[in-house]
Amino acid sequence: MRKKSSYPKEFKARVAFEVLKGDKTMAELSSEYEVHSNMILRWKK
Repeated sequence: MRKKSSYPKEFKARVAFEVLKGDKTMAELSSEYEVHSNMILRWKK
């Protein structure tokens, strides 16, 4: 079983900002940052 990961606030903010810019798709960002797309959507809120 995997250990729950925690990400720094700066990392979350950077990824959320990338989503809002709209230059890349959610799938591209998800694979680039190795984070599930649902997690990115949560941070975006």
